[in-house]
Amino acid sequence: MTMQPSVRLTAQEYLRIERNAEEKSEFINGEMFGMGGASLRHTVIAANLVRELGNQLRNTPCMVASADLRVATDRHRHYTYPDVVVVCDPPQFVDGHLDTLTNPAFIAEVLSDSTEKYDRGAKSEHYRAMPALSEYLLVSQDRIHVELYTRSNDGWLLHEWIDAGATVDLASLHCGIRIAEIYAKVAFET
Repeated sequence: MTMQPSVRLTAQEYLRIERNAEEKSEFINGEMFGMGGASLRHTVIAANLVRELGNQLRNTPCMVASADLRVATDRHRHYTYPDVVVVCDPPQFVDGHLDTLTNPAFIAEVLSDSTEKYDRGAKSEHYRAMPALSEYLLVSQDRIHVELYTRSNDGWLLHEWIDAGATVDLASLHCGIRIAEIYAKVAFET
């Protein structure tokens, strides 16, 4: 039995297909991976982040976008849809369609069982390799647990919170978000 090589797409082929698709797919090293739906907790946490950041950054040059804005971490190999994206410099895109950002300052991902390993691993590495990215936030959806990776002169620093009364200081955005606001209206199973 002969194995057929898997079909590899170029980034341009991916973008052509993706822009005409009804459902979103991420692009990793020549392959497309469909994105599944999200739980209520996942969507509420993401919406809370968008709302809180949007309110705090309203009178700044920064813009907040939800999971519908595609990000190219590598124009040739890696395209994703982060749960929350903030861009503070004039937005830069891969092409004239203005739908694939290349210079986010901040990205947040809400973790789920099916994506946690990827969000912490390869995806995190791709994000942290982007020169414009200053902070990467990971938020658990099954318990109060928030992790913030912050770029420093010595690499990336990790801060963690498990206290609903604490505040996450987002130095690159000059704002802070209370953990209680991130988890507002989120019910955990007992």
